[in-house]
Order: sequence, then C-alpha cells, then structure tokens
Amino acid sequence: MHKNFVFDTNVLLHDPNSLYNFEDNTVVIPITVIEELDSFKRELNERGRNARTSIRNLDELCRTGSLSEGVPLPDSGKLQVHVPNDFSSSNGKPNVNNDNKILKVAIDLSKSREEPTILVTKDLNLRVKAEAFGVHAEDYETDHILPSDLYKGHPEINIPSAVFQELHEVGHVTTEQLKFPEETCNYCTLHNEDHPQSSALVRVSRGKAQKINDFREKIWGIRPINREQRFAFDALLDIDVPLVTLMGKAGTGKTLVALAAGLKLVAGQKEFHRLIVARPTYSMGKELGFLPGSLEEKLEPWMKPIHDALELLTDLNMGSHDRQSEDMLRNGTILIEALSYIRGRSIPNQYMIIDEAQNLTPLEAKTIVTRVGGGTKIVFTGDPSQIDNPYVDKKSNGFNYLVNQFQGQPLAAHVELTKGERSELAELAADLL
Repeated sequence: MHKNFVFDTNVLLHDPNSLYNFEDNTVVIPITVIEELDSFKRELNERGRNARTSIRNLDELCRTGSLSEGVPLPDSGKLQVHVPNDFSSSNGKPNVNNDNKILKVAIDLSKSREEPTILVTKDLNLRVKAEAFGVHAEDYETDHILPSDLYKGHPEINIPSAVFQELHEVGHVTTEQLKFPEETCNYCTLHNEDHPQSSALVRVSRGKAQKINDFREKIWGIRPINREQRFAFDALLDIDVPLVTLMGKAGTGKTLVALAAGLKLVAGQKEFHRLIVARPTYSMGKELGFLPGSLEEKLEPWMKPIHDALELLTDLNMGSHDRQSEDMLRNGTILIEALSYIRGRSIPNQYMIIDEAQNLTPLEAKTIVTRVGGGTKIVFTGDPSQIDNPYVDKKSNGFNYLVNQFQGQPLAAHVELTKGERSELAELAADLL
C-alpha cells in the first residue's frame, strides 16, 4: 500500500540520503525542515555537513520539476515539499515551535489523504506527541542493526573424524567438507565428533578453513590468553585482511591486542609506515568545557587510555624503564589524533586503529573507511553497550552497521571477544551492571 512519510529535520541530519530509502512511497518534507537545515548548514561538524548534503540533494531534485507538486525519486517514489496555506502568518506566532509545525503537517495530511501518513523522526518526544494526536510515528530504522542480529564470528561445529584428521594433517579443509555457508563466520572452533575433546581453531575464507597460529611467542610483550584473542591476533596480523572489527565488553582486551599487533607490524616488521590511533571525542557525563593549549594538549584527556596501553605494552616488551613509546610518538612512528580531521584525507600504507567505534554514526563509519588508501589496514574496536554519543544507540551506531555490511566479505574479519581479562572485579561488573 502506498504511504506518505513526513520527515523531521533530524532524519536528514542523521542520514542526508534517507529520502531515497522509501521505495515507491511519497516522502513529504515540511518547509520548516528546509528552514532548519539552513540554520545548521554553517556548522563545521558532521551535522553541518549532513545539512549541506541534504540541501544539495533537494536542489538537484528541484531541477526535475516542482517540489511543491512533487518530483519523482529514483525508486519510483515521489518527493514533495509541503508549504501550509497559513505559512506566512504562522511564522509570526512566537509560541509555535518547529516540532509542532512539522507535527501539524502530518496531522493535516493524515486527514486530507486516503493513504496512511507516517511521521518519521528520531525525536522520541515528538513521536509520543504524534501518537497522542492520532498520527502514527516511527524512528528512522533503515540503518538499525540489533546487537542480537550481529554474527558472532566464531561458532563451534562438530565435523566427521575423517575431515578432522585431514585438517590435522594438511592444515586446511574446504568449506564444502564442513557443510556450512562461508559467510556465516570468519573463525570457528571445529570439534572431532568422535572425540569431542579434540578441537582446532580455524579461519574461514575463500572457500577454505585454515588452522590458525598457536601464538606461543609473545606479540609485543603479550600473548593471547583465550581463543577469541587468538582469533583476533590472527586477523590483526594478516596484512591481506585490510578491515578488522573487534567487538566486546570492557576488559576483553580489544584495544590492547589491536595496539600490540599494530606495533609488531609497524615498529617490528616495518610492514606499514605508521601506526595511527584515533577515537571519537565524546565524554562520559557532563562536559568540562573548553580545554586550553595546543591540539595535542587538548586531545590528551581523550587519548589517555591509548597512552596507558602503549606504555604497558612497551614496558612488557622492552622493560619497565624503556621510553620507546615516547620515542615513537616523537618521531612520528605512532600518531594519535582526533577523527574530526579525517574527512578529505587519503591514508596509504598505514596501520589505523579506530577506538571506541560504537560512538560513530553510520555515515561517519563510511567516511572513515573510504579514506583508506592502498596498503592500509584499519581496525575498529568498540562496545555497543557503552555509547556516549547522544545521537546514536545500540541499534543505530555505525560500528554495528559496519560489522553487518561487511559480513562474509573476504577483505574483512570480525571477532567478538566475550571473556574479560582485565580483572575478576571488572569482569563481574561488566556482567552485572
């Protein structure tokens, strides 16, 4: 059935291309939304860029016809800009806020059109108000990925004894012999069905299940202490896998193993020119205000966890009195920076770590990955249960979106770390709180 979708401004600020995602239905943009986009377009942040992109999209569409009457969208849908009859007079009323103006458009359309009218907004309060007026309202969910829907990356599978013996002797078997779709996982634990205590950890890629390294030698001072960390190190140290995502609760070692692998490949094996570590700058709790000093000094509070991890790794690798991490930071081997300045760059031959990736929007995740140049490996680490960005949640964050979109791709690997190794108390707190 054909429907009318009335957009709130925050939908276009979240995804400027959202108006193309409603198939053969009619997308209605209230004139108030265009006014709000104009007020945001000068901001030098992601919201401002999305406002400008939305305005450019509308400008391109208006060249195909009259926006007030409706213009065709690529997927057989239609876009219409709604201007109420009392637009000029309502603008002069001080008590009419923009949310109410947008809601009034949805109310009027629901009364005047036979097709169902749905208000699309990311504002929970506006959705409640709309329902109170009898207008159905929904969140913009095109990019929503439930954590329960994400693949874990490492199932356990029982296989025939003959196949297990071949794996032990040759080092690999085909996915046809395992009889499960390759795109379902990157890593798995294979058990001999005749002797369940016998198992092997394998990586699944390009039609083959290959035994992974035992990692008996330390990697920049540490070694994996559970099977998920072994899976993670296998993916992190493989230069033929340019995208790795590590998901897990606090204390599972996501950032530490990513840094250790990066230091080994950059400072040890010279596979990459530089180790770049970046993270979104969202604070937990109330902001402390503007910080004084240079860019490096302003970033210091945000990047302190990275410095702590680097110091720990160099202490474990070289000795407690070694200053190697400071030397590598000083000579540019390690570069720690904010994500705010990544747009427009091309980053070749680097090892990149994007920490706290759960705070990214889907568009920010896309922007980061599309900056990757030739020979670069990029690693995203995050915990969707610890989101500080007020504009995303467990379902709409860019980290989940990235994991879901790259599922089954041979250039990407995903590992979920489940066992906390920081301390017994930290593990208990992550589970209970």
